[in-house]
Order: sequence, then structure tokens, then C-alpha cells
Amino acid sequence: MTAWLSRRDALLQTMGLAAASVVPVIPSHAATSLKSIRSAGIDGALQASVTAREIPGVVAMAANARSVLYEGAFGLRSMAGEARMSTDTIFRIASMVKLLTSIAALQLVERGKLRLDAPATDIDPTLAMAQVLAGFDRNGAPQLHDATRAITLRHLLSHTSGFSYQLWDPLVLRYVSLARGNKSLPRMPLMFDPGEKWAYGGSIDRVSRMVEIASGEPIDRYFRDHITGPLGMNDTVFALSEKQRVREASLHVRDHAGKLLPKPLEKPTEGKKFSGGGGIYSTAPDYLTLLQALLNGGSLAGARILAVDTVAMMSANQIGNLEAGILRTTNPALSNDVDFFPGTHLRWGLGNMINLDPVAHGRSAGSMTWAGLFNTYYWIDPAMRVAGVIMMQILPFADHAALRAYRQFERGICQALRQS
Repeated sequence: MTAWLSRRDALLQTMGLAAASVVPVIPSHAATSLKSIRSAGIDGALQASVTAREIPGVVAMAANARSVLYEGAFGLRSMAGEARMSTDTIFRIASMVKLLTSIAALQLVERGKLRLDAPATDIDPTLAMAQVLAGFDRNGAPQLHDATRAITLRHLLSHTSGFSYQLWDPLVLRYVSLARGNKSLPRMPLMFDPGEKWAYGGSIDRVSRMVEIASGEPIDRYFRDHITGPLGMNDTVFALSEKQRVREASLHVRDHAGKLLPKPLEKPTEGKKFSGGGGIYSTAPDYLTLLQALLNGGSLAGARILAVDTVAMMSANQIGNLEAGILRTTNPALSNDVDFFPGTHLRWGLGNMINLDPVAHGRSAGSMTWAGLFNTYYWIDPAMRVAGVIMMQILPFADHAALRAYRQFERGICQALRQS
């Protein structure tokens, strides 16, 4: 692990980027000792959230690079039923699939089939149609111009391509409403020239398409052949089998009074093209396996998915001094405003958000994280040598009760590690 961090810092220096401060690495015996601690604090906090009906149910797990340190399942899969949460419960993890797509692209970079800094149009010519939205004229017509530089895979993986989601960008929302009635307009504009700013958007959907073109495989098969299959992540799929569907948790929507209302399970997906930007299912054990592989420098139980140097580069700040991670909603029914770490400097690597500062009572500086729309979250802390995942099924995103449960879980794990 020390070598992993050293390689990351060396890569940062060669790229001209500042390394995040890193706390001392915890000895391996300290991390493993947590397995003998049934953290009553974590269990009690998560159960209390369920008992108070703040969340319907939750599964949380944490691990070091070798073994599971904590697992807990509380509440119900649906407040309209009786099936209890269990660690094998299946969740819709939405944008947490972006991490798999980023790994897929970096695998192809290792194989020479993709290049981080070459024009992405070399692989996907349709990206040449993207234009920058400069604003709207006095009649409300969008004003577009060609980008000053080509979009690269690095731009796409670090969300500096210019693509932005309408859920968190009112200008995109305005543009999309106009583009629906005008086929002469590009389907989605860039909100700035590539590399100029950070914006969370559909960049990874474009990466997904590049993976398909470069590999010759649809994204679902690519995942199975090169990531989920080798790691034994058999419940991480775009389409559920009937046996898997029995274990699925229901989505719950919070109404204006704050009450959670269970929704029926979505209809099965058949005969559909999939994208690596969203729309996948997984379990906490499956996703934790992926996090363990990254925590271990790209391999787990004999299966290597990335080289050590690639993992180090993936976890390094790729956007310089650009601020990342703060989102303002355009649709409160789908998402609250998002600022996971107020006052903390946030950046982006090649697949994850990075906190440059340590989080009070929680993760170390240089940790990586992201989330899914239905309130599923993960983090990887290389300095503390721990990764965690917590899954719920609630809308809106960044639900206050869900985030509170997440913070209690993270702090409980970090406190136990520091005290062991």
C-alpha cells in the first residue's frame, strides 16, 4: 500500500499536479482487528434510522484489501412488504456503474486500444458534432460554436469535457426543452470548452460507447468478460434474472411531508442497449469486491483488473485547481442540492471524486468516492486502507436521512480503525 501511494504521488509530480496530503498508513494488523469488533455504535445508528422510519432499509459493508471488516443489514426491502434486508439484497446503483466504465476504459488504455489524451473523435466520430453553448439570443434561440479543442478520454473520465446533466444545470434544462422541437440542434451541447471547467454530466455514457467501439463488445458483455466475471461479481448486471429479482429492494419516494412511499418494482429490461453511465444493479458484497480490488492496487484473489500504476493514476487529481462535486438541483423531486463535504476542497480523478482535505471524524485526505441516484454510496480510503459501501433505495438523491446514515456508518468505521 505504501508503494501504491508513492506511485500515485510520483505520477502527480510528473503531471504537474499537487498531491493531496496523506495521513500515515495504518499498520495492517490494526485494520484486520476491526473484524473482531461488532460495532454496536454502527448497528445501533443504522437500526435507529430504520426504527424511526427515516429510511426503509439499508445494507452497509466495509473491508480492507483482504477481508470484510463489517457488514450489517437493517429494515425492509419494501415498506409495503415483509421481506427483510439482507446482504444479498439487490439494489439499483445508477451512477455507481460509472466506476466500472472508467475501469473498462483504463483497461483498454493499458492494452493500447484507447489513449487518454488523443481526440476522442478518433474512436467515436459522433463526438465531433458536440458544440459549445455560449448562451441564448434575445429571442431565446441557443447560440452554439465549435469547441476550441478536441474532447479527450481524460476530459470525459474527469468530467471536464463540457457535458452536463440537466438535473443539475438550468441552462442544459432550457436547451433540452428547445432541442426537442428542433432537430437541427445537437441533442446535447457542451457547456464550456473541454478542460476549462468541471461539470457532472453524461461524459461516462460517451466513454461507454468508446469502450464498445474499441473492444468490439457491448458494454454489458465487456463488464462480464473483463471485470465482473473475473472478480466473481455475479449480481452486478444490467438485466436481472427471475431469481435475482426476488431479492430486489423497492424504491421509496419521499413526499412533501417527508414520508416515504414505496413504489412497485420497475418492469424487467429486455432487448435493450445498455450504457455504462447508469442503469445497473448490484449488491453490497459485489460492489465491495470491486472496491477491494482497487484498494489492493488493481487485483483481488488472483484476478487483476488494472495495473498498480493505473490505479495510482486513477486516484490522482486530474483537474488541477478546478472545484468539483457541488451540484444545484433543477428538480427537487429527483435530487436535493449536493455538497457532501461543505468547506472541503474537492477534485476529480479518472473515475472518482477526491477530497483533498480530511473529513472530520471520517475519511482521510486523498480518499475517493461517488454515489448513485437512489442513495447508494461508496468510498475508498487508501491511507486508512479501508473501503465502504452503503445502499438504500430512496428518492430524492442526497436524501438528508440517507446521508445521515451514511455519515454515521463511515464515522463508526473510521473511529473503530483509529482506536484499534
